[in-house]
Amino acid sequence: MFDTVPIVNIIWFLLALCFLVAFCLCKFSLKLPHKLEQVFQDLIRYGKTKETMKRSSWQLVFDVSKRFFCHFYAVSIMWNGLLLLLSLRSVVMNEAFPDWLTDTLWFLTGSQRAAWNELQLSVVLLQVLLWIHSFRRLLECLFVSVFSSGVIHIVQYSFGLCYYILLGLTVLCVNGSLPKTGAPSVHLLYQLTWHHVIGTLIFIWASLLQHRSLSLLAKLRTDSSGKVETQAHKMPHGGWFEMVSCPHYLAELLIYAAMSVCCGCRSLTWWLVVLYVLCNQALAAQLCHDYYRGKFETYPRQRKAFIPFVL
Repeated sequence: MFDTVPIVNIIWFLLALCFLVAFCLCKFSLKLPHKLEQVFQDLIRYGKTKETMKRSSWQLVFDVSKRFFCHFYAVSIMWNGLLLLLSLRSVVMNEAFPDWLTDTLWFLTGSQRAAWNELQLSVVLLQVLLWIHSFRRLLECLFVSVFSSGVIHIVQYSFGLCYYILLGLTVLCVNGSLPKTGAPSVHLLYQLTWHHVIGTLIFIWASLLQHRSLSLLAKLRTDSSGKVETQAHKMPHGGWFEMVSCPHYLAELLIYAAMSVCCGCRSLTWWLVVLYVLCNQALAAQLCHDYYRGKFETYPRQRKAFIPFVL
């Protein structure tokens, strides 16, 4: 029974489990042995949440500038752009995927290679939305966000690069798990249904929420003309910041949930991706929430970390 579970599902479940355990350790202030605790905290924290840590000199060797976040989205644009072009070529010109890609998808899913001879609209739409999301985030990193001298761990940096490569492959893996519509690939738009429209609308709304939240964070460090005045961390206000400490992380979760709606909520593989994003963003939000509460004595106690009124 176990060997029938797609490898891609196992990967996302294990990733979600790792971040869930890390979240629980932080949320409930559980302590590991001293040496292990140092390594653990160094691996899960980045940016401002790393500032309060006392780290050994050897740990500083593995620091990478937080500004390198833009590399994640640049890699995603190139890699997922390539996969999207291959998919469009398959749909428009009826050309098969390259063998290296088909073999990789077969390894990840165990589905027959013929499963990718006919792509579904849900999968192509997910590819388009993922590329748009990556492109927007790259622009925000370059032209909106004001980064401090914060750092991330080299392991986090490497993981971020690999994440978007795996994510693009996972989108294609979804094709083998969705029920067939019977519509030929040349008539892809004939598959358009309500869940594609609703999912896309939620995606747009969540993207606007994330952009608005990131803009509010950037304004904390700039003057009215947009010139950077400081790199200090200030208490955020306005928008959804009045309800949660990290609405941009909540928006990230909503973006991925919207993409699941685009699949008609029928893909277990993509729901596992959503579960991973939930655990990952919950951990990052909890660390930020604890930082704000520790730094600002007047920080609003009614604010939650991540999900309004819940978490």
